[in-house]
Amino acid sequence: MAKTSTTTQGLRAAIERSGYYPALVAEAVEAAVGGEPVRSYLVHQETTFDQNEVRRHVTVLVLTGNRFIVSHTDEQAADSTSSTPYATTSTESVKLGRISSIVVSRVVANPESYTPGTLPREIVLTIGWGAVSRIDLEPAACGDPDCEADHGYTGNSTADDLSLRVSEAGDGPETVRQALVFAQALSEATADLH
Repeated sequence: MAKTSTTTQGLRAAIERSGYYPALVAEAVEAAVGGEPVRSYLVHQETTFDQNEVRRHVTVLVLTGNRFIVSHTDEQAADSTSSTPYATTSTESVKLGRISSIVVSRVVANPESYTPGTLPREIVLTIGWGAVSRIDLEPAACGDPDCEADHGYTGNSTADDLSLRVSEAGDGPETVRQALVFAQALSEATADLH
């Protein structure tokens, strides 16, 4: 899908609907996108509770013809570095060819009566491009319960650059639908490269 004023307006409207510092978020995203056509997008606002504070976070994902753009904006309470509350926004631009994995985990209620096209109750979208890896190690062992030898370590390395959970109950059905549309567009765009 080529960039149209409708796609750009839809992205801007979704940022404004999130209600989370829309001018700041939109400026950061638009600067990262530059003049490239927007093919698909997802805006996800999340509220968390940190002891006695409520913290908001917004993630904006944008797919262009050549790149996958991730923007995160967090608010912070006044602290030792600032006497007033502040927000931190960051953008990362990833060439589509660097994306190594796209995982969409779907949670579906009553799977025995599932009808194709029914929205999942929630999805978790995990995208890996090699910027962040997690290594889980544990001592290796053999099958002998009396063995005291050192067998070294065994483990897994997992690319875990972005993981985003979207649920119908928390985010609404339209956000779940948009997350699925975005995941499919990103999957198709990276498939074209390989």
